[in-house]
Amino acid sequence: MKTENLATGHATSLDVAQLVTDPSFVRAVELYREWNERINVISRKDIDNIYEHHILHSLAIAEYLRRLDDAGADSAGPACGSADSAGGPAACGDGSASPAGAGFRAGESVLDLGTGGGFPGIPLAVVYPEVRFTLCDSIGKKVMVAREVAAALGLTNVTCVHSRAEDLPDTFDWVVSRAVTTLDKFYPWVRGRYRRGILVLKGGDIESEIAEFCRKWHFQRVSVRTWPVSEWLQDDYFAEKFVIHI
Repeated sequence: MKTENLATGHATSLDVAQLVTDPSFVRAVELYREWNERINVISRKDIDNIYEHHILHSLAIAEYLRRLDDAGADSAGPACGSADSAGGPAACGDGSASPAGAGFRAGESVLDLGTGGGFPGIPLAVVYPEVRFTLCDSIGKKVMVAREVAAALGLTNVTCVHSRAEDLPDTFDWVVSRAVTTLDKFYPWVRGRYRRGILVLKGGDIESEIAEFCRKWHFQRVSVRTWPVSEWLQDDYFAEKFVIHI
């Protein structure tokens, strides 16, 4: 895979060719290779694809938010179609306009739930230095790797916590995650813990999963946006991968 040829060239796209030479991401690849020799946070057979399959995949959330801003989204989040008062669509966006538009705003907080070794949180923290990220996982050794990588990269906007979701005391502006579990199981972990939205990286048959999520938690389908990552990264690996925005 030639990384520099991945991007589709959309006017607001993150510059993949520039990202691949960014010192923070070059160093991140080195750090994950080193740590993976000691603690298996990335599949050994996939470690050679860490930049494309893990860093770039994580940054698909940033690219989605850039395009959402560029499209002039009507509100800070998706159409809010449920009366859920505990962090569901009724609370998914505050509807206000700002220079930062629909995406992450300076000073906001983001929870990366089920971060593993730091994905998508660490790549996002690199490109959003003015946003505060809390990386949470229930497996202590993975949290340790994320903490050490964040420290080595000088990411002062990252906090890593070893915890289960239900034990977190805080509320966040956003929740992000990468294929931790199905949406209907994921949602109760963060219900009432976010103010603006949930952004999840998923693959495969997402429509049936979204339908079950909406049925179980009384969301309207219009309140769930989907964006194919292949609109940004043109490679077979990303053919059935999506950003889901609740």
